[in-house]
Amino acid sequence: MRIAEIIGRCTLSVCHPSLRGAKWLIGVPLTQEGIQNVVAGKSKDAGRNEAFVIYDDLGADNGTLIAVSEGAEAAAPFAPNLKPIDAYSAAILDRMVIE
Repeated sequence: MRIAEIIGRCTLSVCHPSLRGAKWLIGVPLTQEGIQNVVAGKSKDAGRNEAFVIYDDLGADNGTLIAVSEGAEAAAPFAPNLKPIDAYSAAILDRMVIE
């Protein structure tokens, strides 16, 4: 599981029938340095990886920090009705404390 910051939305023109009505977000995974920068309110330029598309049904929005499940684990919450997704918003992070 990784922590990502939401930076935008994605709209599909065609999608698998099991995904109709889903919300797709663009997230940037954060490294440890990126997480520390966000928590401390510092520059958000450092500690970021390449953005990717994430399935969301929790209501995350721009600027929200989320926990992202990837790979086979991303489709697991929908079992036995599997969905063809590779990244899933597993949790919205309200607050983070780094010691």
